[in-house]
Amino acid sequence: EAVIAGGATIVQYRAKKKSAKDIYNTALVIRSITKKHHIPFIVNDRPDIALAVGADGVHIGQEDLPPQVVRKLIGERAILGMSTHTLSEVAGATKLKELSYISFGPVFPTRTKENAGAPVGTEELCRAVKLSSLPVVVVGGINFENIHSVLTCSPAGVAVAGAILSSENPEESTKALRREVEKATKLGK
Repeated sequence: EAVIAGGATIVQYRAKKKSAKDIYNTALVIRSITKKHHIPFIVNDRPDIALAVGADGVHIGQEDLPPQVVRKLIGERAILGMSTHTLSEVAGATKLKELSYISFGPVFPTRTKENAGAPVGTEELCRAVKLSSLPVVVVGGINFENIHSVLTCSPAGVAVAGAILSSENPEESTKALRREVEKATKLGK
């Protein structure tokens, strides 16, 4: 609720090391909150749990079920995103009509994902945004110090975890990041 009050426009639940039952129970709570505030809710890696809790979509990785299979499971109206880490993955993903968007990164070092891979940097992010016919959400280590550099690439969205969740005041941290995004949007960058 704090991040939504701070201006988050979408919430994704990612839990790699929890049991299916724990993921389901937490996802139910998140779905209830996001539904109350009319905020889209996406479940990471788990189309079964997304369906079970009535989530708005699923985000998959390169090693998860193929997008064609996930799309059949979740239906045509659901949001379906896929992680990409290289320009060749971006090029391949843009050919997939099942996808709603892609994420690209990590752009910077991150502590919220084990084995995230080497940071790709903002130059590569800008190339990915230009290459993709799908909306690109930038991920990986985004914080107050570097958000400006990713916004110059004009991504469709910015995913932030650590800078908000490790904050003493997640609502204020979300508001501050949101202000930076809005400022960049007004400047056309």
